[in-house]
Amino acid sequence: MSSSAGGGIRKLYPGEMAESVYAYDFDGALKKGIKGVLFDIDNTLVPHDAPADDRARALMEELRARGLSLGLVSNNHEPRVKSFSEACGGLDYVFLSHKPKPDAYLRLCRKLGLSASQVIFFGDQLFTDIWGANNAGIHSILVEPIDKSTDIPRIKLKRQLEKPILCLYKKRFFL
Repeated sequence: MSSSAGGGIRKLYPGEMAESVYAYDFDGALKKGIKGVLFDIDNTLVPHDAPADDRARALMEELRARGLSLGLVSNNHEPRVKSFSEACGGLDYVFLSHKPKPDAYLRLCRKLGLSASQVIFFGDQLFTDIWGANNAGIHSILVEPIDKSTDIPRIKLKRQLEKPILCLYKKRFFL
């Protein structure tokens, strides 16, 4: 799997899009040599500020059973990320990651003992999640936000700014 790395606006394009992490073909990723999965939390795994739920815990358990290494990359504060991690069985994580900077993604890859090419990343925002994964050379997967009604004002604004970029992306790759 390759990242959407490149110059200009392409840095904001996801490597692929998926409806949800819960509907993703992880078997296909395993067949392509993926050994690790990194996730954003808010509106990627659960609604914004929601605790880990049964669905998130079950997904992490299932992915571990398939032999995948797992981690969380979040711009949130440690108490939020740590409690989510612990509820999901103790995932490795980076908090206050300063996405879209690539450092946190790469630090977590090293902690998992994996290279960027062996990892995929799921997020719901272009300007933080996807851009950051692409900057790190990680295959990025943009998912539909779980519940946009839980977005805080600055994220609502970002989603409006993302719309023209997503339109260009879809025209380029889907028309």
